[in-house]
Amino acid sequence: MFVINRDFAPPFKLIAPYFIIGVIFYIVSSLFALSFNMSVIGYTDPFVIAWVHLFLLGFVIMIIFGAMAQLVPVVLESGHFAVNLYYVIWPLLLGGTLMMAYGFTISPSFLPFGGMTVLAAMFTFLLDTFLTIKKIQKKLTFTMLSIIIANLFLLLGILFGITLAFGFAGKISIDLLELLKGHVYLVVVGYVMITIFGLSMTLIPMFALSHHFSWRPIKTALLSISLGVLSVAAASLLHLTVLAYIGYLLSAVSLLFYLYQIYILYKTRARKENDIYAKSLYISHASLLSSLPLGLYYLYNGSEAIVLATGWLIFTGFFGFMIIGHLYKIVPFLIWFERFSPLVGKEKVPMLAEMVPQKSANIQIFFGTIGVFGGTCGILFGNNMLFKFAVASLSVGSLFLLRNLIYIMRFK
Repeated sequence: MFVINRDFAPPFKLIAPYFIIGVIFYIVSSLFALSFNMSVIGYTDPFVIAWVHLFLLGFVIMIIFGAMAQLVPVVLESGHFAVNLYYVIWPLLLGGTLMMAYGFTISPSFLPFGGMTVLAAMFTFLLDTFLTIKKIQKKLTFTMLSIIIANLFLLLGILFGITLAFGFAGKISIDLLELLKGHVYLVVVGYVMITIFGLSMTLIPMFALSHHFSWRPIKTALLSISLGVLSVAAASLLHLTVLAYIGYLLSAVSLLFYLYQIYILYKTRARKENDIYAKSLYISHASLLSSLPLGLYYLYNGSEAIVLATGWLIFTGFFGFMIIGHLYKIVPFLIWFERFSPLVGKEKVPMLAEMVPQKSANIQIFFGTIGVFGGTCGILFGNNMLFKFAVASLSVGSLFLLRNLIYIMRFK
């Protein structure tokens, strides 16, 4: 379990807004996807771009930032440079995300304001993260290195995004599609994926009790994906298609090495119980594995439906269930640590598993899984009815997730 020095641990009231707002954005983005029409949908559709920002900024990055507030001290074994900055980050990220979604769907004039607000949130996050890392004198671990690389790519992604925002608003003339590819790749693959690489190697062995495993596959994965992201970003600036394809292939190789590392962790784990956390990770990694052949086929076929289906699998399946699984582990522990750990030895305290509503969590996983894989089929076959049924299922699952989160936070 986490090794947390009380001097370093931020109060839960600081982190709670990130988790609550993140899950609300998960619900909002699920409902928003009901507006998609499979017969005319495309990845440059403003509604699709708005959905990507709602899901990625509002849900994925909001929760990652909240988790990092707690995990940075765990990984670095040092307190934040200025932990109170986290009280500022979530309102900025919330406001910026809403303005960007409004800008993409209704009024493009809001895009520069939304982009600048998100930029302020991310720069504040990066300021604390880099100044906290600067305090560390010891040798870098794999997770530390991953955090540094991921945050450097986030910085580049922000700069690309701000340029795009001005382009969408008509303030400057740029190749929107090419820059969009670089922006998406830097943020989604460069930041989110590499952050997951790093945290996976801290959290999964800790929760699954995996020991004595090789680190070579994940180190190869980190090198390969870093080169891939740089290659795609350079391709979007230089308009060199061959560089982009090299980057995509390097990323695909990296994800195979990552999945092989996960297989090793599963194989060497001492905890064999398939709890809510394990089930969520199975769906997450199955989604990633399913997305790989689709993504590679897109490089050959170029079908817009295939790239959208690949994105749906990665966003709602891989990212979605990776985050949900860790919420079911991290939030109960933080509540237990703050509320019950002072009572240990004085009175009976609950087990962490007792704080998770098992039946309701299983229902959430059931509806969420239908949403992920049913939605993928709906996009691939251009079937509007199937897609909307799957999204409705995902929405029901998202409501159960909010209910479960509130249950855990109010556990007494």
